Amino acid sequence: MALCGIGLSPSVENVEAAYLSGNLSTRLIRRSPMRFIGKPSDLNRRQCWGVRCSSARKAVSSMGSEENAQTVLLDSVEEELEHVTRFKISNFKILDCVSVGLGGRADEVIFEAIVKDTNSPLNNTRVVLRRLTSAQAQRRGKRAIEVLKKLVRRRIMYHSYSMQVHGYISSPTSSGRVSFTLVHGYHGSFSLRHWLRQSDWLPTLEATLALDEECVRRVGDDTVGGPAVSRQLRLIRILMRDLLIGVNYLHSHGLAHTELRLENVHISPVDRHIKVGILGNAADFYENGLNSSTLDNNLDRRQMMIAFDMRCVGFMIAKMVLRELMDPFIFTKFKSFLTKGNDPSCLREFLLQFLSRNSPSGNSGLQILDRNWGAGWNLLSLLLATKPSKRVSCLDALRHPFLCGPRWRVVPSMDIIRWGLGSTAVRITEEYIYGQPQRSRLAHFIELMEMLNPNSKPKNWLELLPGKWRLLYCTGRHIGLTLREPNARVLIGDVRLAVSRASKLNTNLSFTSEIGFKIMIGKDWPHDKTGISGKLEVNSLFRLTAGRRLYLEEEKTTGRFTMGPSNIQGSLARKLSGRKWRKAIPFKEFPSSLPAAKLASGDIEVTMNLGEPLNQNIDTAKNAVQEIRTQLPPEMFDLSKLVCGTYVDSRLLVLRGVNGSALLFTRSCDDESSGLV
Repeated sequence: MALCGIGLSPSVENVEAAYLSGNLSTRLIRRSPMRFIGKPSDLNRRQCWGVRCSSARKAVSSMGSEENAQTVLLDSVEEELEHVTRFKISNFKILDCVSVGLGGRADEVIFEAIVKDTNSPLNNTRVVLRRLTSAQAQRRGKRAIEVLKKLVRRRIMYHSYSMQVHGYISSPTSSGRVSFTLVHGYHGSFSLRHWLRQSDWLPTLEATLALDEECVRRVGDDTVGGPAVSRQLRLIRILMRDLLIGVNYLHSHGLAHTELRLENVHISPVDRHIKVGILGNAADFYENGLNSSTLDNNLDRRQMMIAFDMRCVGFMIAKMVLRELMDPFIFTKFKSFLTKGNDPSCLREFLLQFLSRNSPSGNSGLQILDRNWGAGWNLLSLLLATKPSKRVSCLDALRHPFLCGPRWRVVPSMDIIRWGLGSTAVRITEEYIYGQPQRSRLAHFIELMEMLNPNSKPKNWLELLPGKWRLLYCTGRHIGLTLREPNARVLIGDVRLAVSRASKLNTNLSFTSEIGFKIMIGKDWPHDKTGISGKLEVNSLFRLTAGRRLYLEEEKTTGRFTMGPSNIQGSLARKLSGRKWRKAIPFKEFPSSLPAAKLASGDIEVTMNLGEPLNQNIDTAKNAVQEIRTQLPPEMFDLSKLVCGTYVDSRLLVLRGVNGSALLFTRSCDDESSGLV
């Protein structure tokens, strides 16, 4: 795709003249006519001619000083950029079209051209002429050439992962300024952003990159083709690994890109590499050298710049996987969620609100990020971490399981193991098929999470526990509406637990159980789920202290339907003794107790709100409360039955009741009413 150029025979000079026409009127010297009444005297004539000669001498002197200034300025530019080639405009044949993917800024005018210089190694090569019209734009162009000088030691890497800067064109203009045009390589007509906006972007990019078995082996894969989700994941791995290698190349040379965006990244069909732009805004890590007085400041500056680049890479991966983020409105909400300080580990809970699921096969981006125990969500949370010090580096991102194919054996860290256990448990709860196999698996995963709890101290709980949590699953009894005829047919909505800390001087916490529900009226309730909405709140105060959860040995039972704690723990102990979990679990044998956060409750207050006309009927309210107590875990209605917390991190929470049942929560995002549905 191409956009028409300026006129049938475009020229760089015409554009410069048009751009600077507003300043030419102050430079022109026009001769105005003079009228005389009567016969002028010789003295007046001599005075008149004296004025004219003086004006002419001043004009000549001014023009000479301007020419000298231009010559000095051109000489200084040549000295500064002596390590690259200075071209002339006559060395190029300007084309009458410009590719849409080369769109620049408002202070840039872009041309495509063919080099027509038999003495140049670039003869008959297609290049891009980027006319930089403002002083700031010219600084960017000169900075790109300066960066080339720094990276010349590894020229092969530079040419592989950056747009090749061939040289520049510099010439004086009639306005007294120096025109500066950057000459750089042409790497296809589309930026990565334009590729992703195509309806057939996946097969077209696969054809452009000429994917074969040798190419996919570079990302640890061993297949070509397959389902669309597998093909998209394979392509994302290829592109993102190439991008990270290029960004790491810059970081290893003390440079930060600072402008990593989809529109600044191109894919070359020649060498099939990602080009990370012309590096006009690349910044140095170390401003004042490596002297001891500024070493700490330079290290902080380096960390901040690397973290900024990695955040930009995270945005690029998110847009490539989740096509909905290409919508500017949705992407603005996405960035706003992170800017407000929300933990990026909760991105899945936030994005589920507006990810389209109209496709019969489901959302492909959601499937990609959910693969391999939710490895994609983990990488996004590391790239977009709120604190710059917590963001992952390029090398660590290249070793992450999400960017490594199935042929590469990656040893996961303990954090990724915890993340995988939690993500798998969340996926099982979303299936809403709680048969015997699912219930057993969920119980095993929750027990494993408790054994790997990274935040067992009370101070960690007091820091992570405040917030709003959504109930996902309870290992206790489950009673629904299908096989019963209750007095009030109540459909339970979201059940949330809000935790707040009144003061940092003590360990008191306020718990609020928020239960949304609908009372369905009529006999057609299995098909018509509309009803009258209501809300039930239960409030209580808790005091958090250090404690331990004891595993009591019980006699083995032979009942057919027994699901007691001893059966779960015995099966778990057998699993942990296997080779698969032996390296991950820090215990040689099943422990007799684990550290936990002990919860001691105070008074309880219950409040219920019903919509009209049921808010006037006391019997209906009583029946609704009774039905809610039947369907809900008893710990959510009577908060005093919560006795301890056994697992907490920035994303998931596990609380235990007095009867031993576990309640699994996920942190609920704050932007529930953002209007993204």
